Amino acid sequence: MEQTQTNKIDIRSLDLEQLRQYFVDRGEKAFRGNQIYEWLWKKGAHDFDDMTNISKSTRAFLDQHFVINHIRVDDMQRSSDGTIKNAVKLHDGLTVESVMIPTPTRTTACVSSQVGCSLNCEFCATARLKRMRNLNPDEIYDQVVAIDQQSRAYYNRPLSNIVFMGMGEPLMNYKNVIRSIDKITGDDGLGMSPKRITLSTSGVPKMIKKLADDRPKFNLALSLHSAIDEKRVKIMPFNEQFPLDDIKEALKYWYEKTGTRVTYEYVVWKGINDQMEDVQALVEFCKVIPCKVNIIEYNSIDDARFEQAATKAIDMYEHELEKNRIVVNIRRSRGKDIDAACGQLANKSS
Repeated sequence: MEQTQTNKIDIRSLDLEQLRQYFVDRGEKAFRGNQIYEWLWKKGAHDFDDMTNISKSTRAFLDQHFVINHIRVDDMQRSSDGTIKNAVKLHDGLTVESVMIPTPTRTTACVSSQVGCSLNCEFCATARLKRMRNLNPDEIYDQVVAIDQQSRAYYNRPLSNIVFMGMGEPLMNYKNVIRSIDKITGDDGLGMSPKRITLSTSGVPKMIKKLADDRPKFNLALSLHSAIDEKRVKIMPFNEQFPLDDIKEALKYWYEKTGTRVTYEYVVWKGINDQMEDVQALVEFCKVIPCKVNIIEYNSIDDARFEQAATKAIDMYEHELEKNRIVVNIRRSRGKDIDAACGQLANKSS
């Protein structure tokens, strides 16, 4: 039960049973807790006065003792391709960013899980921010609700997919990320299909195994970028603690437990990983478990070390992967003109 600066209880830190018990202890019916829980997690209410089937006296009591620490979209930028980037202000004044990515057939929410990031990928703008704190489940949930509302307003359709590819390393905020997904997918929450959710990790072997033990129904992606340890350490220094052999072992465990293939996200940079040896190493890595590869366009963060590889290098990857019967997709970035593309989220608006 979380107390806030105003000494009010953060009501969304209570689970359903705690909320029911709270009202029983006050001499009221337990179902009152059910009603409030539905307003909080199914309808996304941010104000007790919105809870119209609750008496005014009860709403006043709630307002006196509880607070809903909801997010606020502080700034919204819209790209020429329709992508929307939100600067999301948290209750303590910190800011994260989330992105709505529309295509003709779907709307995807790219959500953040940490303020800053626990890891240190050299090519990512978020990694330049120190990790200030983990996001709470409700703060992740609120990003999804906000983007769903934007999708309905701009495209007259609900949100269809969610990717945990915004700011932060989701597996370093494991408990809160899993709780947020429970609220997003649960019948007592938003009721979205877990099959439409992808959690992306840079590779934390112990936590990949823990996730596998929990038998999730959502998808897993690995931000790989090199299948050669020496090269990966240079662009993702934490790889020294989590070498590729450990990641391979964790991925095998994942597949044994879940039977679900993994997506490898892979950016090709000029002079870094654009040679045949890099492609061959990736092909070998892909033989560990069933997988597919997304080759992602690089998005500049004003670092001269990183430059998009030549088209012929991308073609080489595509040809060799397909020759080895590995599913490969070439992903073009969206929202680059508002720094909303992959790797660019860094609170420039805050």
